[in-house]
Amino acid sequence: MLNIKPFILAQTHLASLLPKRPGAARWLQRGILLGAAIGSVIAVAAALHPDAVVRLVRHDLDIPVVLTDGASTPSAPGDFWREEKIRRGDTVGVVLARMGVKDADLDRFIHADPGARPLYRLLPGKSLRVKIDEEGDPVAVRYLTRDGELLEINLDQEGEYRAKTLPPTVATRVQLRSGRIQSSLFGAADAAGMPDLVTMQLAEIFSGDIDFFHDLRKDDRFTVVYEVHEWDGEPIRIGRVLAAEFVNKGTTFRAYHFYDPALTGPEGGYYTEDGKSLRKAFLRSPMEFSRITSTFSLARFHPILNMWRAHKGIDYGAPTGTPVRATGDGTVETAGTQGGYGNFVLVRHHGAYSTAYGHLSRFAPGIHRGSRVTQGQVIGYVGATGWATGPHLHYEFRVNQVQQNPLSVVLPTAIPIPPEKLASFRGRSQPLTGQLALARGQLFAAAD
Repeated sequence: MLNIKPFILAQTHLASLLPKRPGAARWLQRGILLGAAIGSVIAVAAALHPDAVVRLVRHDLDIPVVLTDGASTPSAPGDFWREEKIRRGDTVGVVLARMGVKDADLDRFIHADPGARPLYRLLPGKSLRVKIDEEGDPVAVRYLTRDGELLEINLDQEGEYRAKTLPPTVATRVQLRSGRIQSSLFGAADAAGMPDLVTMQLAEIFSGDIDFFHDLRKDDRFTVVYEVHEWDGEPIRIGRVLAAEFVNKGTTFRAYHFYDPALTGPEGGYYTEDGKSLRKAFLRSPMEFSRITSTFSLARFHPILNMWRAHKGIDYGAPTGTPVRATGDGTVETAGTQGGYGNFVLVRHHGAYSTAYGHLSRFAPGIHRGSRVTQGQVIGYVGATGWATGPHLHYEFRVNQVQQNPLSVVLPTAIPIPPEKLASFRGRSQPLTGQLALARGQLFAAAD
Protein backbone atom coordinates (compact mmCIF):
# COMPACT_ATOMS: atom_id res chain seq x y z
CA MET A 1 0.00 0.00 0.00
CA LEU A 2 1.26 3.41 -0.91
CA ASN A 3 2.28 5.63 2.00
CA ILE A 4 1.10 9.23 1.32
CA LYS A 5 1.92 10.52 4.78
CA PRO A 6 5.12 12.29 3.63
CA PHE A 7 3.07 14.39 1.21
CA ILE A 8 0.71 15.51 3.96
CA LEU A 9 3.55 16.26 6.36
CA ALA A 10 5.30 18.27 3.66
CA GLN A 11 2.21 20.43 3.13
CA THR A 12 1.76 20.94 6.89
CA HIS A 13 5.38 22.02 7.26
CA LEU A 14 5.02 24.43 4.33
CA ALA A 15 1.93 26.04 5.87
CA SER A 16 3.76 26.60 9.15
CA LEU A 17 6.46 28.57 7.35
CA LEU A 18 4.03 31.01 5.66
CA PRO A 19 2.97 34.28 7.33
CA LYS A 20 -0.33 34.21 9.24
CA ARG A 21 -1.80 37.62 8.39
CA PRO A 22 -4.63 39.01 6.25
CA GLY A 23 -4.14 40.60 2.89
CA ALA A 24 -2.19 39.62 -0.19
CA ALA A 25 0.02 37.16 1.75
CA ARG A 26 -3.05 35.13 2.56
CA TRP A 27 -3.78 34.69 -1.15
CA LEU A 28 -0.15 33.79 -1.81
CA GLN A 29 -0.37 31.17 0.94
CA ARG A 30 -3.51 29.69 -0.54
CA GLY A 31 -1.94 29.57 -4.01
CA ILE A 32 1.17 27.74 -2.81
CA LEU A 33 -0.82 25.26 -0.75
CA LEU A 34 -3.15 24.63 -3.66
CA GLY A 35 -0.19 23.97 -5.95
CA ALA A 36 1.36 21.60 -3.44
CA ALA A 37 -1.91 19.75 -3.00
CA ILE A 38 -2.32 19.31 -6.76
CA GLY A 39 1.25 18.04 -7.03
CA SER A 40 0.56 15.53 -4.26
CA VAL A 41 -2.53 14.21 -5.97
CA ILE A 42 -0.67 13.79 -9.25
CA ALA A 43 2.17 11.95 -7.54
CA VAL A 44 -0.25 9.63 -5.73
CA ALA A 45 -2.11 8.89 -8.93
CA ALA A 46 1.12 8.11 -10.75
CA ALA A 47 2.26 5.78 -7.99
CA LEU A 48 -1.02 3.88 -7.87
CA HIS A 49 -1.20 3.51 -11.64
CA PRO A 50 2.29 3.45 -13.10
CA ASP A 51 1.02 2.94 -16.65
CA ALA A 52 -1.55 5.73 -16.46
CA VAL A 53 -1.13 8.73 -18.76
CA VAL A 54 -0.84 11.82 -16.65
CA ARG A 55 -1.71 15.07 -18.44
CA LEU A 56 -0.77 18.38 -16.85
CA VAL A 57 -3.25 21.19 -17.34
CA ARG A 58 -2.00 24.74 -16.84
CA HIS A 59 -4.45 27.54 -16.15
CA ASP A 60 -3.51 31.08 -15.14
CA LEU A 61 -5.61 32.44 -12.27
CA ASP A 62 -5.83 36.11 -11.39
CA ILE A 63 -4.93 36.83 -7.78
CA PRO A 64 -7.80 38.84 -6.28
CA VAL A 65 -7.06 42.47 -5.52
CA VAL A 66 -7.67 42.83 -1.82
CA LEU A 67 -5.91 46.13 -1.20
CA THR A 68 -7.65 49.17 -2.67
CA ASP A 69 -6.75 52.64 -1.63
CA GLY A 70 -8.58 55.66 -2.96
CA ALA A 71 -6.87 57.92 -0.47
CA SER A 72 -3.89 60.20 -0.88
CA THR A 73 -1.49 58.14 1.29
CA PRO A 74 0.02 54.79 0.24
CA SER A 75 -0.84 51.58 2.03
CA ALA A 76 1.76 49.53 3.85
CA PRO A 77 2.05 45.82 3.02
CA GLY A 78 -0.72 44.00 4.85
CA ASP A 79 -2.99 47.06 5.20
CA PHE A 80 -6.46 46.90 3.69
CA TRP A 81 -9.55 49.12 3.50
CA ARG A 82 -12.99 48.32 4.83
CA GLU A 83 -16.09 50.12 3.65
CA GLU A 84 -19.56 50.34 5.14
CA LYS A 85 -22.68 52.02 3.76
CA ILE A 86 -24.31 54.45 6.18
CA ARG A 87 -27.90 53.62 7.09
CA ARG A 88 -30.61 55.96 8.29
CA GLY A 89 -30.13 56.70 12.00
CA ASP A 90 -26.51 55.52 12.06
CA THR A 91 -23.91 57.19 14.27
CA VAL A 92 -20.21 56.90 13.59
CA GLY A 93 -19.92 54.53 16.57
CA VAL A 94 -22.62 52.25 15.17
CA VAL A 95 -20.96 52.15 11.75
CA LEU A 96 -17.54 51.38 13.21
CA ALA A 97 -19.00 48.64 15.39
CA ARG A 98 -20.70 47.09 12.35
CA MET A 99 -17.29 47.02 10.67
CA GLY A 100 -15.76 45.31 13.71
CA VAL A 101 -13.52 48.33 14.42
CA LYS A 102 -12.90 48.88 18.13
CA ASP A 103 -10.22 51.36 19.15
CA ALA A 104 -10.47 53.54 22.26
CA ASP A 105 -7.95 56.09 20.97
CA LEU A 106 -9.86 56.58 17.73
CA ASP A 107 -13.16 56.92 19.62
CA ARG A 108 -11.67 59.59 21.91
CA PHE A 109 -10.20 61.47 18.96
CA ILE A 110 -13.48 61.52 17.01
CA HIS A 111 -15.35 62.84 20.04
CA ALA A 112 -12.74 65.44 21.03
CA ASP A 113 -11.16 66.82 17.85
CA PRO A 114 -13.09 69.64 16.05
CA GLY A 115 -11.76 68.44 12.71
CA ALA A 116 -13.69 65.18 13.06
CA ARG A 117 -17.07 66.84 13.62
CA PRO A 118 -18.40 66.05 10.11
CA LEU A 119 -18.63 62.44 11.32
CA TYR A 120 -21.51 63.57 13.56
CA ARG A 121 -23.58 64.42 10.48
CA LEU A 122 -23.46 61.21 8.48
CA LEU A 123 -25.54 61.05 5.32
CA PRO A 124 -27.47 57.81 4.63
CA GLY A 125 -26.27 56.16 1.44
CA LYS A 126 -22.74 57.48 1.65
CA SER A 127 -19.77 55.33 2.68
CA LEU A 128 -17.36 55.36 5.60
CA ARG A 129 -13.95 53.85 4.84
CA VAL A 130 -11.46 52.63 7.44
CA LYS A 131 -7.93 51.38 6.77
CA ILE A 132 -6.88 48.41 8.93
CA ASP A 133 -3.26 47.42 9.46
CA GLU A 134 -1.92 43.86 9.67
CA GLU A 135 -2.48 43.85 13.43
CA GLY A 136 -6.18 44.62 12.95
CA ASP A 137 -5.97 48.23 14.20
CA PRO A 138 -7.48 51.26 12.42
CA VAL A 139 -4.86 53.61 10.95
CA ALA A 140 -6.97 55.86 8.71
CA VAL A 141 -10.57 56.98 8.15
CA ARG A 142 -12.07 58.57 5.02
CA TYR A 143 -15.46 60.25 4.66
CA LEU A 144 -16.91 62.59 2.04
CA THR A 145 -18.67 65.38 3.96
CA ARG A 146 -21.94 67.15 3.25
CA ASP A 147 -19.92 70.09 1.85
CA GLY A 148 -18.18 67.87 -0.69
CA GLU A 149 -14.85 67.92 1.15
CA LEU A 150 -12.85 64.78 1.88
CA LEU A 151 -12.25 64.24 5.61
CA GLU A 152 -9.08 62.26 6.32
CA ILE A 153 -8.07 60.96 9.74
CA ASN A 154 -4.58 59.43 9.77
CA LEU A 155 -2.45 57.81 12.46
CA ASP A 156 0.94 59.57 12.35
CA GLN A 157 4.37 58.12 13.18
CA GLU A 158 4.02 59.18 16.83
CA GLY A 159 0.85 57.14 17.16
CA GLU A 160 -1.45 60.20 17.25
CA TYR A 161 -4.52 60.67 15.08
CA ARG A 162 -4.67 63.81 12.90
CA ALA A 163 -7.67 65.13 10.95
CA LYS A 164 -7.69 67.26 7.81
CA THR A 165 -10.08 68.13 4.99
CA LEU A 166 -9.11 68.53 1.36
CA PRO A 167 -10.77 68.57 -2.06
CA PRO A 168 -11.45 65.03 -3.26
CA THR A 169 -9.88 63.66 -6.41
CA VAL A 170 -12.85 63.56 -8.77
CA ALA A 171 -13.38 61.33 -11.81
CA THR A 172 -16.11 61.98 -14.40
CA ARG A 173 -18.28 59.18 -15.75
CA VAL A 174 -20.89 59.36 -18.51
CA GLN A 175 -24.35 58.00 -17.66
CA LEU A 176 -27.22 57.09 -20.02
CA ARG A 177 -30.90 57.24 -19.05
CA SER A 178 -34.15 56.99 -20.97
CA GLY A 179 -37.79 57.00 -19.97
CA ARG A 180 -41.38 57.20 -21.13
CA ILE A 181 -43.98 59.66 -19.82
CA GLN A 182 -46.93 58.06 -18.05
CA SER A 183 -48.20 60.91 -15.87
CA SER A 184 -45.41 63.50 -15.40
CA LEU A 185 -41.85 64.25 -16.40
CA PHE A 186 -40.51 63.91 -12.87
CA GLY A 187 -42.40 60.66 -12.36
CA ALA A 188 -40.89 59.17 -15.52
CA ALA A 189 -37.42 60.44 -14.57
CA ASP A 190 -37.69 58.85 -11.12
CA ALA A 191 -38.77 55.55 -12.69
CA ALA A 192 -35.71 55.73 -14.98
CA GLY A 193 -33.38 56.43 -12.04
CA MET A 194 -32.50 59.89 -13.35
CA PRO A 195 -31.59 62.59 -10.77
CA ASP A 196 -33.84 65.64 -10.39
CA LEU A 197 -30.98 67.96 -11.38
CA VAL A 198 -30.74 66.22 -14.75
CA THR A 199 -34.52 66.42 -15.18
CA MET A 200 -34.44 70.17 -14.56
CA GLN A 201 -31.60 70.58 -17.06
CA LEU A 202 -33.60 68.58 -19.60
CA ALA A 203 -36.64 70.83 -19.15
CA GLU A 204 -34.47 73.94 -19.43
CA ILE A 205 -32.75 72.75 -22.62
CA PHE A 206 -36.02 72.19 -24.47
CA SER A 207 -37.99 75.01 -22.81
CA GLY A 208 -37.95 77.06 -26.02
CA ASP A 209 -39.68 74.29 -28.01
CA ILE A 210 -41.75 72.42 -25.42
CA ASP A 211 -44.04 73.90 -22.81
CA PHE A 212 -43.65 71.36 -20.01
CA PHE A 213 -46.75 72.73 -18.27
CA HIS A 214 -49.28 71.50 -20.80
CA ASP A 215 -47.53 70.11 -23.92
CA LEU A 216 -46.58 66.72 -22.43
CA ARG A 217 -48.52 63.68 -23.57
CA LYS A 218 -48.59 60.09 -22.36
CA ASP A 219 -45.95 57.96 -24.15
CA ASP A 220 -43.74 60.96 -24.89
CA ARG A 221 -40.19 59.75 -24.29
CA PHE A 222 -36.75 61.13 -23.49
CA THR A 223 -33.14 59.99 -23.68
CA VAL A 224 -30.28 61.73 -21.87
CA VAL A 225 -26.47 61.46 -21.79
CA TYR A 226 -25.05 63.27 -18.77
CA GLU A 227 -21.98 63.51 -16.54
CA VAL A 228 -21.62 62.11 -13.03
CA HIS A 229 -18.67 63.25 -10.92
CA GLU A 230 -17.39 60.53 -8.57
CA TRP A 231 -14.88 60.07 -5.79
CA ASP A 232 -13.55 56.54 -5.41
CA GLY A 233 -16.59 55.17 -7.24
CA GLU A 234 -19.08 57.15 -5.11
CA PRO A 235 -21.23 59.78 -6.93
CA ILE A 236 -20.74 63.21 -5.38
CA ARG A 237 -22.47 65.56 -7.83
CA ILE A 238 -24.20 65.74 -11.20
CA GLY A 239 -22.47 67.40 -14.13
CA ARG A 240 -23.72 68.69 -17.46
CA VAL A 241 -26.18 67.11 -19.86
CA LEU A 242 -24.02 66.26 -22.88
CA ALA A 243 -26.82 65.25 -25.24
CA ALA A 244 -30.57 64.80 -25.02
CA GLU A 245 -33.51 63.68 -27.11
CA PHE A 246 -37.18 64.36 -26.40
CA VAL A 247 -40.09 63.02 -28.46
CA ASN A 248 -43.15 65.20 -27.83
CA LYS A 249 -46.44 64.49 -29.61
CA GLY A 250 -44.55 62.59 -32.31
CA THR A 251 -41.96 65.32 -32.97
CA THR A 252 -38.34 64.56 -32.11
CA PHE A 253 -36.10 67.24 -30.61
CA ARG A 254 -32.36 66.69 -30.08
CA ALA A 255 -29.76 68.79 -28.30
CA TYR A 256 -25.97 68.60 -28.10
CA HIS A 257 -23.73 70.49 -25.72
CA PHE A 258 -21.00 72.56 -27.38
CA TYR A 259 -18.37 74.66 -25.66
CA ASP A 260 -16.65 77.54 -27.39
CA PRO A 261 -15.91 80.53 -25.15
CA ALA A 262 -16.20 83.10 -27.94
CA LEU A 263 -19.56 81.73 -29.07
CA THR A 264 -21.20 80.14 -26.06
CA GLY A 265 -19.61 81.85 -23.04
CA PRO A 266 -18.13 79.95 -20.10
CA GLU A 267 -21.08 77.54 -19.67
CA GLY A 268 -21.38 76.33 -23.26
CA GLY A 269 -24.64 76.04 -25.16
CA TYR A 270 -27.02 73.50 -26.72
CA TYR A 271 -27.50 73.08 -30.45
CA THR A 272 -29.41 70.92 -32.91
CA GLU A 273 -27.68 68.39 -35.16
CA ASP A 274 -27.17 71.04 -37.85
CA GLY A 275 -25.75 73.63 -35.45
CA LYS A 276 -28.80 75.78 -34.76
CA SER A 277 -29.01 77.15 -31.24
CA LEU A 278 -31.68 75.68 -29.00
CA ARG A 279 -31.44 78.73 -26.81
CA LYS A 280 -34.25 80.93 -27.98
CA ALA A 281 -33.95 84.64 -27.37
CA PHE A 282 -36.91 84.07 -25.00
CA LEU A 283 -38.04 81.27 -22.73
CA ARG A 284 -41.49 79.99 -23.50
CA SER A 285 -42.51 80.36 -19.86
CA PRO A 286 -41.36 82.66 -17.02
CA MET A 287 -41.70 79.90 -14.41
CA GLU A 288 -39.96 76.54 -14.22
CA PHE A 289 -42.98 74.48 -13.18
CA SER A 290 -46.52 75.70 -12.61
CA ARG A 291 -49.98 75.46 -14.12
CA ILE A 292 -51.87 77.75 -16.50
CA THR A 293 -55.02 79.09 -14.88
CA SER A 294 -56.07 81.48 -17.65
CA THR A 295 -55.02 81.54 -21.30
CA PHE A 296 -54.61 84.33 -23.85
CA SER A 297 -58.10 85.29 -25.04
CA LEU A 298 -59.90 88.17 -26.73
CA ALA A 299 -63.01 87.52 -24.64
CA ARG A 300 -62.84 86.39 -21.00
CA PHE A 301 -65.23 87.07 -18.14
CA HIS A 302 -63.22 89.10 -15.62
CA PRO A 303 -63.75 87.69 -12.09
CA ILE A 304 -63.35 91.10 -10.40
CA LEU A 305 -64.88 93.52 -12.94
CA ASN A 306 -67.73 91.09 -13.70
CA MET A 307 -67.60 91.83 -17.41
CA TRP A 308 -66.32 90.33 -20.63
CA ARG A 309 -63.03 91.74 -21.80
CA ALA A 310 -59.84 90.65 -23.52
CA HIS A 311 -57.21 88.81 -21.51
CA LYS A 312 -54.00 89.53 -23.40
CA GLY A 313 -51.63 87.40 -21.40
CA ILE A 314 -51.18 84.07 -19.63
CA ASP A 315 -51.91 83.51 -15.93
CA TYR A 316 -49.74 80.96 -14.11
CA GLY A 317 -51.08 79.71 -10.78
CA ALA A 318 -48.45 79.07 -8.12
CA PRO A 319 -47.95 79.56 -4.37
CA THR A 320 -47.00 83.01 -3.10
CA GLY A 321 -43.23 83.44 -3.21
CA THR A 322 -42.60 81.17 -6.21
CA PRO A 323 -39.68 82.67 -8.23
CA VAL A 324 -40.47 84.44 -11.51
CA ARG A 325 -37.79 84.50 -14.24
CA ALA A 326 -37.04 87.02 -16.95
CA THR A 327 -37.72 85.21 -20.22
CA GLY A 328 -34.97 87.07 -22.09
CA ASP A 329 -31.99 89.38 -21.74
CA GLY A 330 -32.93 93.01 -21.40
CA THR A 331 -33.26 96.15 -19.30
CA VAL A 332 -35.88 96.81 -16.63
CA GLU A 333 -38.03 99.70 -17.80
CA THR A 334 -40.55 99.60 -14.95
CA ALA A 335 -40.43 98.07 -11.46
CA GLY A 336 -43.21 99.32 -9.24
CA THR A 337 -46.98 99.40 -8.66
CA GLN A 338 -49.16 99.85 -11.73
CA GLY A 339 -52.96 99.78 -11.39
CA GLY A 340 -54.60 96.37 -11.76
CA TYR A 341 -51.21 94.75 -12.38
CA GLY A 342 -50.21 95.39 -8.75
CA ASN A 343 -46.46 94.99 -8.31
CA PHE A 344 -45.29 95.05 -11.91
CA VAL A 345 -42.06 94.60 -13.91
CA LEU A 346 -41.64 95.57 -17.56
CA VAL A 347 -38.46 94.39 -19.32
CA ARG A 348 -37.37 95.93 -22.62
CA HIS A 349 -35.53 93.47 -24.88
CA HIS A 350 -33.68 93.92 -28.16
CA GLY A 351 -35.61 95.19 -31.14
CA ALA A 352 -39.37 95.48 -30.77
CA TYR A 353 -39.77 92.98 -27.93
CA SER A 354 -40.80 93.53 -24.30
CA THR A 355 -42.25 91.33 -21.55
CA ALA A 356 -44.48 92.18 -18.58
CA TYR A 357 -44.93 90.48 -15.19
CA GLY A 358 -47.84 91.36 -12.90
CA HIS A 359 -49.33 90.64 -9.44
CA LEU A 360 -45.88 90.07 -7.88
CA SER A 361 -45.65 89.82 -4.11
CA ARG A 362 -42.22 91.50 -4.15
CA PHE A 363 -39.28 92.25 -6.40
CA ALA A 364 -35.99 90.37 -6.40
CA PRO A 365 -32.98 92.22 -4.93
CA GLY A 366 -31.39 94.60 -7.42
CA ILE A 367 -34.44 94.85 -9.67
CA HIS A 368 -35.16 98.52 -10.43
CA ARG A 369 -35.55 100.79 -13.41
CA GLY A 370 -32.43 100.61 -15.57
CA SER A 371 -31.04 97.35 -14.16
CA ARG A 372 -29.82 94.73 -16.65
CA VAL A 373 -31.30 91.23 -16.45
CA THR A 374 -30.33 87.98 -18.16
CA GLN A 375 -32.50 85.16 -19.40
CA GLY A 376 -33.61 82.96 -16.51
CA GLN A 377 -32.69 85.51 -13.82
CA VAL A 378 -35.20 85.78 -10.97
CA ILE A 379 -36.82 89.22 -11.10
CA GLY A 380 -39.66 88.77 -8.60
CA TYR A 381 -41.98 86.40 -6.77
CA VAL A 382 -45.57 85.27 -7.31
CA GLY A 383 -48.20 87.17 -5.34
CA ALA A 384 -51.78 88.46 -5.47
CA THR A 385 -51.30 92.23 -5.63
CA GLY A 386 -53.56 94.39 -7.82
CA TRP A 387 -56.69 92.91 -9.35
CA ALA A 388 -56.14 89.28 -8.38
CA THR A 389 -58.40 86.73 -6.69
CA GLY A 390 -55.48 84.53 -5.64
CA PRO A 391 -51.72 84.13 -6.01
CA HIS A 392 -50.65 83.89 -9.63
CA LEU A 393 -48.41 85.52 -12.23
CA HIS A 394 -49.83 87.48 -15.14
CA TYR A 395 -47.34 87.32 -18.03
CA GLU A 396 -47.43 89.26 -21.31
CA PHE A 397 -45.25 89.04 -24.42
CA ARG A 398 -45.32 92.24 -26.47
CA VAL A 399 -44.14 93.04 -30.01
CA ASN A 400 -44.11 96.76 -30.81
CA GLN A 401 -46.01 97.23 -27.53
CA VAL A 402 -48.85 94.96 -28.70
CA GLN A 403 -49.58 91.83 -26.65
CA GLN A 404 -49.10 88.51 -28.46
CA ASN A 405 -49.99 84.98 -27.30
CA PRO A 406 -46.82 83.79 -25.50
CA LEU A 407 -47.66 80.15 -26.23
CA SER A 408 -47.97 80.51 -30.01
CA VAL A 409 -45.81 83.47 -31.03
CA VAL A 410 -42.73 82.54 -33.08
CA LEU A 411 -39.73 83.26 -30.85
CA PRO A 412 -36.47 84.54 -32.32
CA THR A 413 -33.47 82.24 -31.93
CA ALA A 414 -29.92 82.86 -30.77
CA ILE A 415 -26.83 82.83 -33.03
CA PRO A 416 -26.11 79.44 -34.69
CA ILE A 417 -22.68 77.79 -34.86
CA PRO A 418 -20.71 79.56 -37.64
CA PRO A 419 -19.69 77.44 -40.67
CA GLU A 420 -16.00 77.43 -39.75
CA LYS A 421 -16.78 75.73 -36.40
CA LEU A 422 -19.29 73.16 -37.64
CA ALA A 423 -16.63 70.49 -38.21
CA SER A 424 -15.51 70.75 -34.59
CA PHE A 425 -19.11 70.59 -33.39
CA ARG A 426 -19.92 67.51 -35.48
CA GLY A 427 -16.77 65.77 -34.30
CA ARG A 428 -18.06 66.07 -30.73
CA SER A 429 -21.74 65.41 -31.41
CA GLN A 430 -21.44 62.24 -33.54
CA PRO A 431 -20.25 59.96 -30.70
CA LEU A 432 -23.07 61.35 -28.54
CA THR A 433 -25.57 60.43 -31.27
CA GLY A 434 -24.43 56.82 -30.92
CA GLN A 435 -24.88 56.96 -27.14
CA LEU A 436 -28.40 58.38 -27.54
CA ALA A 437 -29.23 55.50 -29.90
CA LEU A 438 -27.86 52.99 -27.37
CA ALA A 439 -29.99 54.38 -24.54
CA ARG A 440 -33.02 54.58 -26.81
CA GLY A 441 -32.56 50.92 -27.73
CA GLN A 442 -32.47 49.98 -24.06
CA LEU A 443 -35.81 51.76 -23.56
CA PHE A 444 -37.43 49.88 -26.45
CA ALA A 445 -35.95 46.59 -25.26
CA ALA A 446 -37.40 47.14 -21.79
CA ALA A 447 -40.81 47.88 -23.32
CA ASP A 448 -40.74 44.55 -25.19
